[in-house]
Amino acid sequence: MTLFIDQGELRPIRRLLIANRGEIAVRVIRACRDEGIETVAIHSDADRDAIFVRMADHAYALGGDRPAETYLDADKIIAIARKSGADAIHPGYGFLSERAEFAQAVQDAGLIWIGPDPKVIEALGDKIEARRIAETVGAPLVAGTPGPVASPAEALEFAKQHGLPIAIKAAFGGGGRGMKVAWQLDEVEELFDSATREAEVAFGRGECFIEQFLDRPRHIEAQVLADRHGTVRVLGTRDCSLQRRNQKLVEEAPAPFLTDDQRARIHESARAICAHAGYSGAGTVEFLLSANGTISFLEVNTRLQVEHPVTEETTGIDLVRAMIRVARGARLAEGEVPAPRGHSIEFRINAEDPGRGFLPTPGPVELWQPPSGPGIRIDSGVQTGSTVPGHYDSMMAKLIVTGATRAEALQRAARALSEFRIEGVASVLPFHRAVLAAPDFRAEDGAFGVHTRWIETDFAEVLADAVAPHARVEPAAAPPMLRVAIEIDGRRHELGLPAGLLA
Repeated sequence: MTLFIDQGELRPIRRLLIANRGEIAVRVIRACRDEGIETVAIHSDADRDAIFVRMADHAYALGGDRPAETYLDADKIIAIARKSGADAIHPGYGFLSERAEFAQAVQDAGLIWIGPDPKVIEALGDKIEARRIAETVGAPLVAGTPGPVASPAEALEFAKQHGLPIAIKAAFGGGGRGMKVAWQLDEVEELFDSATREAEVAFGRGECFIEQFLDRPRHIEAQVLADRHGTVRVLGTRDCSLQRRNQKLVEEAPAPFLTDDQRARIHESARAICAHAGYSGAGTVEFLLSANGTISFLEVNTRLQVEHPVTEETTGIDLVRAMIRVARGARLAEGEVPAPRGHSIEFRINAEDPGRGFLPTPGPVELWQPPSGPGIRIDSGVQTGSTVPGHYDSMMAKLIVTGATRAEALQRAARALSEFRIEGVASVLPFHRAVLAAPDFRAEDGAFGVHTRWIETDFAEVLADAVAPHARVEPAAAPPMLRVAIEIDGRRHELGLPAGLLA
């Protein structure tokens, strides 16, 4: 498939800074190498020996460990970009990737932002504005409030008028934070107060809106790629229904068990929403699909998704390289995207103990032995000898398994998960092995029984019986860094040394 048309000279990128860490930093480094672009890694003290730091062409210390003083410090990151001679910044996902003010600061510094324009991030990050855009273009929507709800009493009135359950959502949030679901009228006001408090803490703004909640829905999303010239292409769908507390664990492409009409409606709505918003780059439009076939727009993620590899595997498109080319000004070719090739499933490999309620287990990775063979891809940020810090997200890697059909992908996944060995830290491998044996997920009779609360409801007892708690291992505290100023050839530099080195 022809993705881009010849546009002549594009805006040059010689060196790119990655404002992220872990496996996504490794992923961006590889894409940049394929594009002939040098990379700049930034790292916290805890990440100083991480794979991505060693892989990058240049690496700069952020100083400290806490997210606020490292990967969330926009001023520090932009200062390093200038110092390193970077032309562009790729935000990855999480951290600052959906902060419009960061994207604007990057552009104001004269750097290329690998992502949509700041105003688009701001508009689609406002869940109420995103909902308004979806309504304008005729995307499917359940009933909801037109703006933030002013009081618990107003929330209760909506529930009485439209029925239960209802979802109370942070207007400027995401990732499941600041969201509460009310199933009974007598809990609506209390949950509204709880959601606004949580939203205030997580996002700095407590405004919440309300919409009808679809019970036992599937989570379906469309991968979009748009250029800066008005062309929007939908590359396919994904199913991300296997979630725990709104955090995805398993994703697959294309989304299985959809009718042709449902798939077409999702594609058309995603394209229309992004076109109306003036989107550019890679983005994801998310929907919920109820058991009775009702589709409802959920939100737009204005960044690369964790689960992007399953779309790459089924389309043959390198989404990270495509994002970079779009940011440089490349023009997408018009036309329909070919049907997906085969089926791909992604398993997030987190350092969490499913036998202890998915408790994060930071510490040293004593053995990292991933599987290989036909249809197996590993996007990893660790290896044997690495350390999983306790300061950040617990995801170590992603196992992506692809087959000619969903059945073949499931067969290969069973083999791959049986081969995968991790020692030192607990992992979610036992959970994934148990999921693969579940009839609701395998759906060999065509009845796909998984929904967004399936793990907590239908699968909870099976998981408890199948997975024993991992032995608790308390990670040793990392030695603090001693930082001193030194002068080399008349220029001031900062030297960081483990404090114990001079003892």
